[in-house]
Amino acid sequence: MSGLNLPRTQTMTSQQPPTKRQKREEYRNAHKGEGLDELPKKSPASPVLMDWATHYPAYVATKPGPEQLGEVSTSEVRSLDREVTVADIGCGFGGLLVGLASKLPEELIIGMEIRMQVTEFVQDRIKALRNQNSTSHLYQNIACLRANTMKFLPNFFRQAQLTKIFLCFPDPHFKARKHKARIVSPTLNSEYAFVMKPGGIVYTITDVEDLHKWMAQHFEEHPSFQRVGKAEESEDDCVATMLVETEEGKKVERNKGEKFVACFRRLQDPPWP
Repeated sequence: MSGLNLPRTQTMTSQQPPTKRQKREEYRNAHKGEGLDELPKKSPASPVLMDWATHYPAYVATKPGPEQLGEVSTSEVRSLDREVTVADIGCGFGGLLVGLASKLPEELIIGMEIRMQVTEFVQDRIKALRNQNSTSHLYQNIACLRANTMKFLPNFFRQAQLTKIFLCFPDPHFKARKHKARIVSPTLNSEYAFVMKPGGIVYTITDVEDLHKWMAQHFEEHPSFQRVGKAEESEDDCVATMLVETEEGKKVERNKGEKFVACFRRLQDPPWP
């Protein structure tokens, strides 16, 4: 396995954030294909088959109810006492997850990351935070899993399940021929619309103005979304958290760069004619 060469114990606690060397290695190796062929096998065939209990043991329902999906029994899938409703897509090193844990204490928040070792780092970070806060039960509501959301998002979430989606500092893919790999597009926006509850909000932030305009244009042109006004945006605690808690955001702050924020509300679907 390529990537971090430090002992695993050095990546276990929230008191030891990733070093510059670790980050350089991860960014250098990102999306090179390490284990990507395994992601379809690890993605659930349907949201009803997703074992969320592994990620949120504190919220396992005491009396799980078996369900049926066609010929597939889900009686062995442990259920939770609530659904996952917030997703940080491309969560990086988990800064936003940690920041949101106390801001949204009643919500289950999932970070989704494609890079194997980054995912493992965030999982270890959350495990350490849970152990350090065992009496207060903080951080039980956040988790991280490895997934290619550009291909398998509807495999994890049912229709209208999510109330918030965060797209923080996504890869800008500067070259025009790579724009199709951007995390915002007409097709992907339709998938976001599918898994989002009407009234839910997609939060976007980047330090690349061109990408900011691209994301805003594509969401504004999509019939299922409407841009949130600046006044409402400025009063949203999640926006304030997003601006300061991500590792990329902190890097931009140190370099005295500019951050571009835009939020979009999922509209109610029109009635059938």
